[in-house]
Amino acid sequence: MKIRSIETFTDPFVCFVRVTSDTGAQGWGQVAPYYADITAQVVHRQVAPYALGQDAFDIAHLMEIIPEKEHKFPGSYLRRAMGGLDTALFDLRGKLEGKPVCELLGGTPGKVRAYGSSMKRDITPDDEVDRLKRLQNECGFTAFKFRIGAECGHDQDEWPGRTEAIVPAMRGAFADDTQLMVDANSCYSPAKAIETGRFLEDNGISHYEEPCPYWHYDQTKQVSDALNIDVAGGEQDCSLVDWQRMVDGRVVDIVQPDVCYLGGMLRSMKVAQMAHQAGIPCTPHSANLSLVTLFTMHLLRAIPNPGKYLEFSIEEGDYYPWQYGLFASEPYEVEDGHVTVTDAPGWGVEVAPEWLAKSAYQISEVEA
Repeated sequence: MKIRSIETFTDPFVCFVRVTSDTGAQGWGQVAPYYADITAQVVHRQVAPYALGQDAFDIAHLMEIIPEKEHKFPGSYLRRAMGGLDTALFDLRGKLEGKPVCELLGGTPGKVRAYGSSMKRDITPDDEVDRLKRLQNECGFTAFKFRIGAECGHDQDEWPGRTEAIVPAMRGAFADDTQLMVDANSCYSPAKAIETGRFLEDNGISHYEEPCPYWHYDQTKQVSDALNIDVAGGEQDCSLVDWQRMVDGRVVDIVQPDVCYLGGMLRSMKVAQMAHQAGIPCTPHSANLSLVTLFTMHLLRAIPNPGKYLEFSIEEGDYYPWQYGLFASEPYEVEDGHVTVTDAPGWGVEVAPEWLAKSAYQISEVEA
């Protein structure tokens, strides 16, 4: 079965990919959000030429040859584009075989524990506590992540004293059996990160994400070596070579690949396997409610070293206005703090026709 065409449907934030085989079988995937319209061009210029006419079931081969053919472009956009192809081909195969993607990868459908993930820094500690308590009552979350420091903040807080206020406020508001995590988004120098980490340990925080600029592995390792709290990272990393260095060097205690940033399910499985061999759990990054969270749910049901929970964005309204109206039916329902991977074939979801009708369209196809 050969790949006959690759289509993209995009706006500036989201790009869905549809692959059609020479038998007419189809599958849906997605590239990473943000500047997705740029990634769509990469799909057609730097991915499709090597995928068209190839075996639709040999995803591993495509994920190997595309980086080699485009070896002068080792960065994020190519991997994001590859992820659109990979995820569409898994959907195609799942539909043909009548299996969910997690089963194609050796896993099973079922429940996944989720944590409520806050993206906001422009929120006061009191307001953050109030909304997370409300969500715990409504959805049953038993874990939350909130933001500290400023993004790439050079040791500065979002405003003076915010981190020192929000950490004890959160811990004091929730019972001990609610796990609390923080994300520093590359804020700190090693010395400040270690100082902050000890403050987090004193307040019962269990997970410390991206304390230092993520591209400085040596800085992050200083922090993970100095602290007892679990240091997590890796969401931005899209090179398997860099991932091997990170794992071999024990840079973090928890790896956090992003399926869409890294280049799809197969490459994410490789990172999870690297970490598994090193005894490191995998808690992937999935920070919005496009398809990346569904991809991650299937991944967690298939890998041998899943972390304790799925990252599940709690942001609504104006924060991510582009994530609404994407699907024909809602794929995400939180019940008792869990989401469910169903036994529906492929991803078990269809893109909303109304969204497709408003998108920018492009097709690459095998010449007659």
